Amino acid sequence: MIKTNKIKPIEILMVEDNPGDIRLAQEAIKEAKVVNNMHIVNDGVEALAYLNKQDKYIDAVRPDLILLDLNLPKKDGREVLAEIKKTPELKCIPVVVLTISKDEEDILKTYNLHANCYVTKPVDFGQFIEVVKAIEDFWFTIVKLPPNGKK
Repeated sequence: MIKTNKIKPIEILMVEDNPGDIRLAQEAIKEAKVVNNMHIVNDGVEALAYLNKQDKYIDAVRPDLILLDLNLPKKDGREVLAEIKKTPELKCIPVVVLTISKDEEDILKTYNLHANCYVTKPVDFGQFIEVVKAIEDFWFTIVKLPPNGKK
């Protein structure tokens, strides 16, 4: 009997309201060395519905990594982060804050809310691609992620 090794894709949830940043991240991740599925939600309310498998997200896959912008409509990224980290089923999912803010107060607050890392989005296209690739290399090549429990 031939045994096939199926590579399980890495599930990424990107919480971002800027279509340009979404497109850049998708482009960078498409060139990835790892098999991945990228899921996109555009605001904080939608992010929490996705993560809690509510409404249209009843069959949503639990992400292995969350890329979270701070400045989101409906529910701020800080509020989303706080909800994730206080929910037992979600708190082990690494959250990378990927935002334009360089404000020290934002950085301190997100780490106090247990963000796994804080990355400032570069404005330059090439640098943005490099940042996303570096995040991907670190989280999917170097770091050992927790098991992805489906239920």
